[in-house]
Amino acid sequence: MSFQFIHMEGYSRKGDGKGRTVSFVMSEARRDPVASVHVANPSAPVVVYGSTIDAVEAMHDAAAAVAMTAVKGGKPRKLRQDHKTLHTVIASHPYTMEEVRTDPAKLREAEEWERRTIAWLRAQYGSDLKSVVRHEDESHFHVHAYIVPTDDPEMRALRHHAGVVAKRATMAAGPTDGEDKKALSKKADAAYKTAMRSWQDAYHEAVGIPCGLARLGPQRRRLTREQWKAEQAQARALKATIERATAVKERGESFISKTKEDAARIAAEAAVAKADADRQIAIAKAATEAAKKAQDKAVAEQRKALSMMARVRQEAARVREATARLQRLPGAIRSVLDGFRKSKVAARIRQSVESEMEAFRRAAAEASDRASAADTGRRDAESRARNLRASLTDTGRELAAARQELASLRPPEPEHTPGISTPALRRS
Repeated sequence: MSFQFIHMEGYSRKGDGKGRTVSFVMSEARRDPVASVHVANPSAPVVVYGSTIDAVEAMHDAAAAVAMTAVKGGKPRKLRQDHKTLHTVIASHPYTMEEVRTDPAKLREAEEWERRTIAWLRAQYGSDLKSVVRHEDESHFHVHAYIVPTDDPEMRALRHHAGVVAKRATMAAGPTDGEDKKALSKKADAAYKTAMRSWQDAYHEAVGIPCGLARLGPQRRRLTREQWKAEQAQARALKATIERATAVKERGESFISKTKEDAARIAAEAAVAKADADRQIAIAKAATEAAKKAQDKAVAEQRKALSMMARVRQEAARVREATARLQRLPGAIRSVLDGFRKSKVAARIRQSVESEMEAFRRAAAEASDRASAADTGRRDAESRARNLRASLTDTGRELAAARQELASLRPPEPEHTPGISTPALRRS
């Protein structure tokens, strides 16, 4: 692996010392013939984020036409032609286009670098990042980002230039005690360089390190070939470590997600089981109440049967008393009447008592059966409730064990110490 390259630049409608205006930059990005003489075989750019170059240029021109700047002691006026209204960033990967086209593994690495670069640019510039395009007609795999501050009434593109912002802040603060203008200017230049190094460090931490790129190249630091090879090996090892940490993190997150799903499923099953247990308990209670009522009814019917038997015995006593009286009558009459009355009374009593006793016996048997069934249902419901409480206890212990196992598997966060040096040289 090699080292990172990222560069920023601002442009105005008037142009810089090399004649590069906003319009020229847009034409170069589009690969218009007049602005593409430096490319052997120009091809249209590939939009990898945001709008097309035509749309970006239209947004810029429309915003610049109505933008106003505040003037001390006067009314707001239109922007000067040399006011920088477009900010650009170019980032390049060490792989050549030929390597990317012929090696699928290198293509995947370059695409991962591109994805991380776009994410970093979005975090840096927010909604002002209008477009990111890839040019595939030059030597190396690289992207161009176009930042247009359309939400700013003054379209201050330089507010996105970290070095310029730091230098202006230092100059605005003024000199300290005993500091002349020359010393202040020197301090402002130092602030510019520090801010640009911080900008490069931020990109290296977010993109360079995960992609195995060194912060600076060997020539800038006068490294020997052996030292440079050792640093490249270190960068590759750091990349591999980050990839392993990412894989461990993903597995941990997957385990956490699965554990949460299992816990939710177990909780749902427990809720269903509890609801079923409550329903069974309610049924058992209802069955118990019904058994109690049936038992009470059976007892009442038994009491009624006993009362009827008492009345039967009373009737028999009266019959015996009547029979005793009849015995004092003359023999023939007494014998006839006695036999006649006994048989008639006995038949009447038997008929009345036997029918009622049979009904009482059936009612008592049915009441006894209902009481027995209710008691059995109550015992079954109590057994199911005990089993459910034991299952819920086991489920709680399993959830606690899963959380402990998850805590022991969670990997520590890797620590990074970005290097600090001067910004990388611009590569076309």
